Amino acid sequence: MTKIAELKGSSFTLSALHLVDNDISKVTNQLKDKVELAPNFFASAPIVIDISQVNTDINFEQLKAGIIDAGMIPVGIGGCKNKTQQTQAKAAGFAIMNAARPVKDEPSEFLAETLDTPVNTDKEPTLIIRTPVRSGQQIYARNRDLVILSNVSAGAEILSDGCIHIYGTLRGRAIAGASGEKSATIFCQNLQSELISVAGNYWLSDNIQEEFWGKGVVISLEDNNLSIEHLAL
Repeated sequence: MTKIAELKGSSFTLSALHLVDNDISKVTNQLKDKVELAPNFFASAPIVIDISQVNTDINFEQLKAGIIDAGMIPVGIGGCKNKTQQTQAKAAGFAIMNAARPVKDEPSEFLAETLDTPVNTDKEPTLIIRTPVRSGQQIYARNRDLVILSNVSAGAEILSDGCIHIYGTLRGRAIAGASGEKSATIFCQNLQSELISVAGNYWLSDNIQEEFWGKGVVISLEDNNLSIEHLAL
């Protein structure tokens, strides 16, 4: 019998929007700012919404419409506290998903950390992670550089408003200059990444030249385009 289609399990890395309240207009405006800041990265990007911190009712229809209006594609809802929320989310067209567990004591919300808190223009001390970053984990070094002293697994995501230094193997996603800093740079000892990005400009693994795969590299912006070179040891 000829196969028409085959259903298989797979793994994809999605950005997660962590809501802190049910003010959908505020969330929509923030997403619009993100898309405007880095349209090549965020425009039409799939997104999962985590509502575990929200203790009030949510208008899921309005939430879905707001995310679409902001220019992103809502995929699913995580963090539902009861069957009623799941039913309402499904009725609005959301899939029900289990949220990935973030690294302990590190904020996992790249898109919605604290919506009312402005970014400090003074750079914070470098965030240093000494343990491996596991699949499904997300680390965001807000307003500072990020140093990873171990490996970053496939399905993990590391983000920094500044530079990123990885002293192990990078297999997940690395996003430097997350708030638009064009001078941000990624330094990596062993590049095997699913995605690399600087200030909204990104390459998937297929875009990385073979001569740089598995090697130490420096990734930066040159004339608003990604540039890659071998890391001089």
